[in-house]
Amino acid sequence: MSMQDLTADMLTRIRNAVRNKSKSVLVKDNKLNRGVAKVLCDEGYVNSFETVPDGRGGLLRVALKYGSRGETLIHTIDRVSHTGCRVYSPTRALPRPLQGLGIAIISTSSGVLSDRACREAGVGGEIVATVC
Repeated sequence: MSMQDLTADMLTRIRNAVRNKSKSVLVKDNKLNRGVAKVLCDEGYVNSFETVPDGRGGLLRVALKYGSRGETLIHTIDRVSHTGCRVYSPTRALPRPLQGLGIAIISTSSGVLSDRACREAGVGGEIVATVC
């Protein structure tokens, strides 16, 4: 069975793994998923990620991060732009999840960036997901 939206699958797997207090999660590897994992790592929501060869398309192992007392750092992680309904935003209209306490992950011509990095670079793009 083929999967249509690998990024939505990645976000769902991370959401479920955080809910189950897992240490890591395996997701399908593609360029967008690697970019999303890099943004999550740079913003401090996950510890690390690595590519794991599996003989087919490859996998990403995402090491999840928790607080000092075991509390979750990712409370909500939602897909904004879907396969049938893409959501684009210019720089001045980028979302600020939780008034700046969360992040929005944006796919731009400069790569996959957080909303803060997009504002600094002055670029807009497709809003992939929001994380709070």
